[in-house]
Amino acid sequence: MNVKRALISVSDKKGILEFATKLQERGVEIISTGGTASYLEKNGIDVIRVSELTGFPEILDGRVKTLHPKVFGAILAKFGNKKHMRDLKDNDIKFIDMVVVNLSPFDEVAKKSRNEQKLIDYIDIGGVALLRAAAKNYRDVIVVSDPDDYEKVIKSLDDCGDVTLHMRRIFALKAFYRTMKYDAEIHSVLSELFASMDFEE
Repeated sequence: MNVKRALISVSDKKGILEFATKLQERGVEIISTGGTASYLEKNGIDVIRVSELTGFPEILDGRVKTLHPKVFGAILAKFGNKKHMRDLKDNDIKFIDMVVVNLSPFDEVAKKSRNEQKLIDYIDIGGVALLRAAAKNYRDVIVVSDPDDYEKVIKSLDDCGDVTLHMRRIFALKAFYRTMKYDAEIHSVLSELFASMDFEE
């Protein structure tokens, strides 16, 4: 099977335990962060924490967890590119083949509150960056941003040991759409609080 390592970091835990279990049963190594790692470990999933991978702790109350070259180098490297392969080897970085991320629920918080600090606390940084990096490199990395796609991934892995290029492209488009909508929601809510400006002008 071509998928050997998956990074999982999700706010919405729906279906993630079953998905992680099926990945692990198929020999996929699970890398995870914070609350997701604790949840998976508590339910019997072997997890490599991102802090073990990077050699750097999660800091700033979790604001900085995955923003590290050992994570983003592993996602953005182009398989077969000689310079990329050399950079990975020189820096002891191993490929990450799949990124499973959904974002902090800013929209749900915004439905209930207009407290500035509370809203800012729910602006996801690392998750958005992970989705965009994996989506950019969709030929080498499978990006899964929708829990409804977990079963599609498992079926494809069982059918051919990989996720097809067409499916990778669709997942990448979905990830870009989700990050676009996420940023638009943040802009809309904060504009209501601060400015109500149209920045397209």
